[in-house]
Amino acid sequence: MAEVVMELSGEAAMLDLGRRIAIHARIGDVIALEGGLGAGKTTLARGILEALGLEGEAPSPSFAIVQPYDVPDVRLPVAHVDLYRLDAPEEAEELALGDYLMDSLLIIEWPDRLGDGLWGHALRLNIDFTEDNARRLTADVPDAWTDRWSQI
Repeated sequence: MAEVVMELSGEAAMLDLGRRIAIHARIGDVIALEGGLGAGKTTLARGILEALGLEGEAPSPSFAIVQPYDVPDVRLPVAHVDLYRLDAPEEAEELALGDYLMDSLLIIEWPDRLGDGLWGHALRLNIDFTEDNARRLTADVPDAWTDRWSQI
C-alpha cells in the first residue's frame, strides 16, 4: 500500500478531488473518509456523487447512517455511509455493508467505527487541518487503486 500526501486549499479543491476520484470509481470499491469534524469528508463525498451524475446537493447521511443512490440518478449505485453515531463495531454489522459491495460503490465516513472490519482493498483518505486552515489529505492507496490513483 502506497501513501500519498496532498494539500487542498478550500472547498472547491475538495470537490474537485472528489470529481477526479469518481472518474475511476467502480462497483465493489470502498472509499474510506477519515478526519475530524468539519475536515471535509462529506464535501469530498459530494464531489464524487456530483461527478457520478447526482443533481442537487447530497445530504449528509449522519442521521440516516446509510444513504443509497441508484441509477439513473448516478451512473453507478452508491451507498454513502456515515458511521459517526455508532458506538461499537458490532453496530455496523447490523448494517450489512458488505452486501453493497456486490453492486455498489461504498463511501464510508468515520470508518474507524468499523474497528478491524474495513476491507483491505479500501482507498483510505485521511483529511487533516493545516496551520493555515487548508486541508492535508493522506491517501493510503491499496493495490486495487494503484494504477487508477496515478491518474487522479
